[in-house]
Amino acid sequence: MGVFDKITKLKQNRTFGYTPRYYKNESGESPFKLEHRFDKYRTTVGSQRGLKRKLGSAMADLRREGDRNLKVRFLIILAILIFIFLYIIDFDISIFLPK
Repeated sequence: MGVFDKITKLKQNRTFGYTPRYYKNESGESPFKLEHRFDKYRTTVGSQRGLKRKLGSAMADLRREGDRNLKVRFLIILAILIFIFLYIIDFDISIFLPK
């Protein structure tokens, strides 16, 4: 327990176990549970508390090898956007070329 725990800790939301009268629960989950459809694929979503743990898991996700086609596509789109930006601001590339 740190000195600033009362300031930095977030309170948990209160929950209660309400089940409708005529609801047949086959899956074992609450019908009122709100969950994003991609939460099961994310590693940063969960009961991780604290900024250090969240940043650590986000950095681990960045280091993890991903789809190579996605990275190449991202770099191509980024290069095109940079060239469009340089064209709009009328950037002169001849300053980098020797005379």
